[in-house]
Amino acid sequence: MSSSSALRVAVTSSKFTFPSSAFVATGLGLAGLYYYNQERPNPTPSLNPLLAAAPLAAVVAGKSQADFQSVYNAIALKVQDQDDADNGAGRYGLLTRLAWHASGTFDKKKQAGGSYGGTMLYAPESTDPGNAGLEVARDFLAEFLVEYPWMSRGDLWTLGGVVAVQEAGGPKINWRPGRQDISDKSKVPENGNLPDASKDGKYVRGVFTRMGFNDRETVALIGAHCLGRCHTYNSGYDGPWGPSFNMFTNDFYVRLLQGWHVRKWDGPKQYEDDETNSFMMLPTDMAMKEDSHFLKYVKMYAEDQDLFFNDFSAAFTKLLENGTQFTTDNKHLVFQTLDEQDI
Repeated sequence: MSSSSALRVAVTSSKFTFPSSAFVATGLGLAGLYYYNQERPNPTPSLNPLLAAAPLAAVVAGKSQADFQSVYNAIALKVQDQDDADNGAGRYGLLTRLAWHASGTFDKKKQAGGSYGGTMLYAPESTDPGNAGLEVARDFLAEFLVEYPWMSRGDLWTLGGVVAVQEAGGPKINWRPGRQDISDKSKVPENGNLPDASKDGKYVRGVFTRMGFNDRETVALIGAHCLGRCHTYNSGYDGPWGPSFNMFTNDFYVRLLQGWHVRKWDGPKQYEDDETNSFMMLPTDMAMKEDSHFLKYVKMYAEDQDLFFNDFSAAFTKLLENGTQFTTDNKHLVFQTLDEQDI
């Protein structure tokens, strides 16, 4: 196939697969050109009408590991600058939640939803109660859609989650680009796909099975609750899961196995720790302790942080990639943290 034919295929394809090297030879003159996207803040008109019409796929194909590391670094530096935000919780939990929720609408049977299209920008997904407060995360990352106009929303939001996990001391996360902005409102998932924190273990298993996860992967992914905190004005729930809410550790499991009681307050049912009454667990968190099939993995991760890190890394990559098709030549990227680069 010629380079021009490959470009036409990419432009007309309804489902993006990361392009082959044919795209690199299209002669688009990537340097100094800007991609125009009406749905982005302060869009910059393209200097090339062909590039304006072409999907981001053609642009991203010419980018290297170093290009994506630059995006990672820019996000990480902003996260670092706002380390004292949200009463010391920083932006780690917020960005992890954005990546998680942008991906968690995936339905394995229907092969629909997921992070592929960056559809959280549109209703009804944007107004899903499970996404309350995530406009803060999208706004936090919005400047990078202007600074790096060749990044799709789905790629940026998922990369933000990778940044948050790794910069908080968590495991390395395999990530690759390939998501494509979608403006077709018919592709936006309906509300109700994201986990409802008030439910029991049977419900949790059903939600994660729909996404294609087994019990072990389910427990590993819920361990991301080690980051951030809940807010009454978003979810109705209140408080952090532990004292180190900007550090990625296995502390969630260790604390879950300790004593908890139902909190007496005017809000929805949640639990607080017997020892200090300072930390919280959601009903779906407690389900991990009450269901014997989940509990065995809780105990494993509480005893072995390295095991948790390994399992979380694999499950989180799977979560972020659900709903996106990648070609075999689109290899995973692994990013260095700011500390590893001495930045």
